[in-house]
Amino acid sequence: MTFTGLSGVPDYRIDPYQDKKSEYCLLIPVINEGMRILKELQRAQKAGVDKLCDILICDGGSTDGSMEPERLKKLGVNGLLTKLGPGRQGAQLRMGISYALGRGYAGVLTIDGNNKDSIESVPLFIKKLREGYDLVQGSRFIPGGMAVHTPPSRYLAVRLIHAPLISLAAGQKFTDTTNAFRAYSRAYLIHPQVQPLRDEFQGYELLAYLSVRATQLGLRACEVPVVREYPAKGGVPTKISPFKGNANLMGVLLKAMAGRYNP
Repeated sequence: MTFTGLSGVPDYRIDPYQDKKSEYCLLIPVINEGMRILKELQRAQKAGVDKLCDILICDGGSTDGSMEPERLKKLGVNGLLTKLGPGRQGAQLRMGISYALGRGYAGVLTIDGNNKDSIESVPLFIKKLREGYDLVQGSRFIPGGMAVHTPPSRYLAVRLIHAPLISLAAGQKFTDTTNAFRAYSRAYLIHPQVQPLRDEFQGYELLAYLSVRATQLGLRACEVPVVREYPAKGGVPTKISPFKGNANLMGVLLKAMAGRYNP
């Protein structure tokens, strides 16, 4: 089934493998993650995550064979959303959020699909959503969390620049603000002064914006401990280039602080 014509949401195709089973869903944006996403889904299934929430893959157009339907079904995936329109991570998340809201979920979790995050920590996010929190941010830098093999440049950028600036804009301390392992309540996503389904959120803008907007509106936010592990050897699995990518991230951060994304 193909969805088209909705303002603020890219055209996309939905291949539902199961009916809606849970109160919450987990969105995993991917593009050519290969064995990384398959290993992550294996870990999720072993931990029973697919029994706690509906797992929805938000594919940006993978061509590496990792999105083979029968394999995804066996790994407990509830459905595959494939982006057909323009945009990057922000567009993938917008199509996922749009589908999740239309399906009636009470909350939406997100996590990267490169197998760096402790997907086993999903129950902590669901617990906080059920307690009434609207933004639940995963953090490797609070008690119970772990930062494993984090590249020094990433560590310093998050700890000394990104997290302090986001905290300043949000009016609440956050420690791991580039981490996409987080959760949002339905009330937050449908708030009239949030409006996440906008075409301007093409790349990383949506994550930065949603990091600061909840507390600005008086909604409840908190952090939960997670593990984020980079490979001990080899290249760092990331879509962010060292120079241009980080410069763009800084520009997005400053716009979010200045309220440029507020509706």
